[in-house]
Amino acid sequence: MKRNDTSFALTSLDELFSTQADRDDAQREKVMDIPLSDLHAFKGHPFKVLDDEKMMETVESVKQYGVLVPAIARPDPEGGYEIVSGHRRHRASQLAGMETMPVIVRDLDDDAAIIIMVDSNLQRETLLPSERAFAYKMKRDALNHQGARACCKIGQNNKTRG
Repeated sequence: MKRNDTSFALTSLDELFSTQADRDDAQREKVMDIPLSDLHAFKGHPFKVLDDEKMMETVESVKQYGVLVPAIARPDPEGGYEIVSGHRRHRASQLAGMETMPVIVRDLDDDAAIIIMVDSNLQRETLLPSERAFAYKMKRDALNHQGARACCKIGQNNKTRG
């Protein structure tokens, strides 16, 4: 008797006894309270986080109301989380004596993380021209890198003709 060697996956018990709403909910981003000690700055973050008068206003707000807008972070393979957006909120939480802060954790590659980090900071009024210029360069490089990857994925040459 000949045997067919076909592989197949069995449905888990959790999937069998859960609703579609439960499965959909498990896929949604959630705000989590993460210990401040598990959060660290994004490598190459071009914006200064100063303990100035504006920071002290933020610290007072955090003491009174908590952090109202969650930070965005990504898992760090070496442990903890790398802050993509929310460096000032993180510092204000530290100065306010908080132990945790609300964070949305997303799996982001370097380019996507840079774009989010730059876009979330460029609206600030107190940016130095050098910070703004370096941030735009980081974003341009990330966008160009994404374009090169997309181009190579479809099998085209990523060199431009002039």
